Amino acid sequence: MTEAHLSTLLAFFKAMANESRLRIVGLLAGRERSVQELAELLALKEPTVSHHLAVLKDLGLVSVRAEGVTRWHALKPEALTRMNRALLDGAGVAALAPKSETWEEKVLATFVGPDGALKVIPASRRKRAVVLAWLARQFEEGRRYPEAEVNETLQRRHWDSATLRRELIGHRMLAREAGAYWRLPEGDWAAG
Repeated sequence: MTEAHLSTLLAFFKAMANESRLRIVGLLAGRERSVQELAELLALKEPTVSHHLAVLKDLGLVSVRAEGVTRWHALKPEALTRMNRALLDGAGVAALAPKSETWEEKVLATFVGPDGALKVIPASRRKRAVVLAWLARQFEEGRRYPEAEVNETLQRRHWDSATLRRELIGHRMLAREAGAYWRLPEGDWAAG
């Protein structure tokens, strides 16, 4: 979500969190009205109503047309519809959440260098399981690999391919038979 979109949503919620503005929107939903008429209906002073209308106009929720000396204000329902779609769109709502790293991403950032090489094999079982899952995903599911290719792939990440191979098999991430290795489905992997 862009900063501009977030800013618009915040302004919308701030504007609509005011009881007088909500009542004005309700009154304008029925028909266009003048400042004087709104002030009378809401028991507010005209400058106060003008201020609220200016806020709603800045959000694009209200339009104004002049007729002689009177200014008529009307609700722009398409603006509410557009805002509603933005609010109810699943991706839009999810984008409101701050971008944060998952625990697994933090573990990988700690143990994997910028060059993609494993700095050290974690001592903690839980952290090691995260690193092993990352390594297992280096292999395609459904493909058989000769041991030399498994070693080569693992050695690009860490020099101790024998330990990593054993760990991957022990965690049921890879299987081995007659010198061939293959990746097992993630649902079968042993937890850390």
